[in-house]
Amino acid sequence: MSAAPVNPPSVSSSSSASDAETLRRGRILSSKLYFDVPLTKVPIIYSSSYDIAFLGIEKLHPFDSSKWGRICRFLILDGALEKNHIVEPLEASKDDLLVVHSESYLNSLKSSLNVAVIIEVPPVALLPNCLVQQKVLYPFRKQVGGTILAAKLAKERGWAINVGGGFHHCSAGKGGGFCAYADISLCIHYAFIRLNISRVMIIDLDAHQGNGHEMDFSNDRRVYILDMYNPGIYPSDFEARRYIDQKVEVVSGTTTDEYLTKLDEALKVAGRMFDPELVVYNAGTDILDGDPLGRLKISPEGVTSRDEKVFRFAREKKIPLIMLTSGGYMKSSAKVIADSIVNLSRKCLIDTGSSHSRG
Repeated sequence: MSAAPVNPPSVSSSSSASDAETLRRGRILSSKLYFDVPLTKVPIIYSSSYDIAFLGIEKLHPFDSSKWGRICRFLILDGALEKNHIVEPLEASKDDLLVVHSESYLNSLKSSLNVAVIIEVPPVALLPNCLVQQKVLYPFRKQVGGTILAAKLAKERGWAINVGGGFHHCSAGKGGGFCAYADISLCIHYAFIRLNISRVMIIDLDAHQGNGHEMDFSNDRRVYILDMYNPGIYPSDFEARRYIDQKVEVVSGTTTDEYLTKLDEALKVAGRMFDPELVVYNAGTDILDGDPLGRLKISPEGVTSRDEKVFRFAREKKIPLIMLTSGGYMKSSAKVIADSIVNLSRKCLIDTGSSHSRG
C-alpha cells in the first residue's frame, strides 16, 4: 500500500503562515479599539486606569507608576489641556493581544511569579493572580488600547500622544523590563490592516535598546527602526541589535549637546533611507541627567529640544506621528514630559485646543 502524499515543508509552512495572517486580520478587523473620536477632543490619550497603585508595592521598582496621571495634571494646571478634551481608550482584550502575542505567552501572565519577573518587583509573586491582573495588567492593557488608538488619531489629525505605553522590551513571546505587552508591535499591525499603511518608522529614543519591537519586526521590511540607546545598560540584547536598521549608540555620561548633535545627524540619515507613512516615536525620559537606569546626562531642556526635533522631522515630511512616553525613572520625569508637550503646543507642532497653541 502506497503512503499518502505529504505536502513539502515549504508548502505546509507557507499555508500555515497565511492561515495565521488571515486569523490576525480577522482579529484586527473585529477589534473595538479603533473608535471614532469627536473633534471636540484632542489627540492626547489617557485614562486614570493607567496609574498603578497597590499596597505601596509599586514603590519597590524605580519606575514612577503614577507618572502618567501626573503628566496630565501638570498639563491641566498649566492651561495647556482641558480635562474633558482628553481621549479615554478601551482596554485591549485577549483577542486584541493575540494579534501579536502567543496564547502560551498570555497564559504565562496568569502566574504572579512570571509577572513579578517581568515587572521586576519580586513581592508581586506572592499576590493572588486576580489582584495582579486588576492592579498591574489591567492598567497595562488600557495603555495598549491607547497606543493602538493613537495611530488612528494620528492618521486623522497628524499627531497623537499616548500619555502611557512604549513597552519596547516586550515581544510576541517574551516580556521584561517592566513591559508585559508589545504595544508598539500591536499598534503597527493594526495600522497595516485598518489604516492601509505599508511603511512605518520607529524612532526609539528611550535610553534602553528597544529589543521587543526589534525581535517582532526582525524580518519585516515594512518597518524601519532607528534606535538611539546606551549600549552599556539593560537589555544588552545582541541578537535584537542585528535587526536595528539604524543604530546610534550613546554611551553612559553622554551630555546634551553631543546627544542632540547625534540626533540631528540620525534624523537626516533616516529621512534619506526610508519614506514612512507613520512614525512611532518612543520618547523615554530615562535619558535625563540623574536617571539611575539610563546613565545619560541630558538636561530637561535637552528633552524638550529632542521631542521638538522629532515632531519637526515628521511635520516637514507630512508624516503622522504618535508619541509614547515609555521609560523614565525619576519623579521629575512627569513635569519634564508636560513641559515638552507645552513647548510642542507653543511651537504649533501640535494643537491642544489651548491658549498655548493659539497664542
